[in-house]
Amino acid sequence: MDTVDKKTRSRIMASVGQRDTGPEMRLRHILHRLGLRYRLHDKKLPGSPDLVFPRFHAVVFVHGCFWHVHKGCQFSTRPSSRKEFWEKKFEANEKRDKRNYEALAASGWRVLVVWECAIKGLKDSELADLGLLVANWLKSDERYREIGKDDVA
Repeated sequence: MDTVDKKTRSRIMASVGQRDTGPEMRLRHILHRLGLRYRLHDKKLPGSPDLVFPRFHAVVFVHGCFWHVHKGCQFSTRPSSRKEFWEKKFEANEKRDKRNYEALAASGWRVLVVWECAIKGLKDSELADLGLLVANWLKSDERYREIGKDDVA
């Protein structure tokens, strides 16, 4: 059972942003401090990646664990009401993400997914470690990678 009425739930869900989220902003700040420059939300690329590094021919997505179904993550919960609706929603999100990654790879772009849980609750020193992890990936030849909480801790 939902704890708020339909109108309130609709307002809450409508306010969930897709850009400039807290985790995305924290990652952007640390990468900028490391001297890395990027473009934001390039609509010409599949999926409008959160960060685009043309110099490295790489893109970074900062994904929310709930919306993009980060398997095994404590933040990737399933609502108990309207199960069929949510299953379809999550499945569509996963398929869309996969299509975007494949289209980017086919165009020669490298893809990094940084999960919300890898950023959430980090102290500044730990955030610097995450920034270095991303910077090292950018300089590598690795085509695809995901960074979650376990990769930073």
